[in-house]
Amino acid sequence: MRRKSLIWGPLVLAMAGLGVFGYTRALAHLGGVTPPDPAVPEARADAVVVQKSRRALQLLRAGQVIRSYEIALGADPVGPKQREGDERTPEGLYRIDWRNPQSAAYLSLHISYPDRADVARATGQGESPGGNIMIHGLPNGWGAVGGLHRLVDWTDGCIGVTNDEMREIWALVPDGTPITLMP
Repeated sequence: MRRKSLIWGPLVLAMAGLGVFGYTRALAHLGGVTPPDPAVPEARADAVVVQKSRRALQLLRAGQVIRSYEIALGADPVGPKQREGDERTPEGLYRIDWRNPQSAAYLSLHISYPDRADVARATGQGESPGGNIMIHGLPNGWGAVGGLHRLVDWTDGCIGVTNDEMREIWALVPDGTPITLMP
């Protein structure tokens, strides 16, 4: 009897893992949510600050915090992004330069990483700097996870928030907004 459980246990776990992977892959391209309308100009943020060590994202207007969120980061969050695939979130001053309502995660705002210095540093080491760093909600189909996503840093270098928080951030942060990513 013990021999059967030694065989079936890992097999069931492997099948469950493949099921989760398949579910995520299948729903990744469903996207297509209707994004919220932009907030009225006087309510919009004019800066975004991320404090990686505190796992905090703040929206500011005229130097005052108007919203604050707990976040998840890249799976290897300590230090600045050095190269593609290092699962780190960049550090430095960038901009929100475009948005994607059809992303594999629930809505997303693109961060203008890499800049010229990032490209020069990475290519000087024979590496690609990577890119496609976003602020985004949860992977499509996983919205029910909610705030539990913050228990682990799970992104590939992006900044993860809940879907409800992402709707709010989407409405409050216009393209062109500066974002400071601090250690």
